[in-house]
Amino acid sequence: MVLKLFIDSADPKEIAAAAATGLVDGVTTNPSLAAKTGLDLIEALTQICALVQGPVSAEVLATDTAGMIAEGRRYAKIAKNIAIKVPLTWDGLKACRSLRSEGLMVNVTLCFSPVQAMMAAKAGATFISPFIGRLDDAGEDGMSLIRDIRAIYDNYGFETQILAASIRNVPHVRESALAGADVATLPPAVFRQLLYHPLTDKGLDAFLADARKAGVKVRE
Repeated sequence: MVLKLFIDSADPKEIAAAAATGLVDGVTTNPSLAAKTGLDLIEALTQICALVQGPVSAEVLATDTAGMIAEGRRYAKIAKNIAIKVPLTWDGLKACRSLRSEGLMVNVTLCFSPVQAMMAAKAGATFISPFIGRLDDAGEDGMSLIRDIRAIYDNYGFETQILAASIRNVPHVRESALAGADVATLPPAVFRQLLYHPLTDKGLDAFLADARKAGVKVRE
């Protein structure tokens, strides 16, 4: 198994550019990201679902169970790869169980503790989204949360996938992989940085310079 990489964006253009690499496994969106695009939410989700084959998380705006279920069913009509994102509240977990019973993918978001993650798994969540960066901002260790959730899920055979969210930088991606996350969702800027290392660029420049000096050419 390899760490899956999702793009955290609601901008179809950004997602298309990342998806062109062939290395994008899915997408996460939220109301804040959608507001920045200026696009109608449903239209944006329709475009995004056509760009990637993997799960595309669409977050509900309702806070009550019935409202979440209704919105989730509306999202599910967009495409088969929609994952309905619900908050980690009692109403959210009730909605999760109901939507999962209908065969729909559910991403339970705003997770900040291992016990919350356990409850989401018991509710049948497809994904649990622990927010690494926000915990770091609060003076806690976001990666310890990933490790604790991994241990609990492995102890009891939960199939819920750990989706590391609120990732701020490349070290967050590395640590998520080491901690055993199933998925990391990245802002497009962080995704573009994953391959960067100054020694790679320096080494490539040196190889090309040596080739030019030696007159090396690749013949057709």
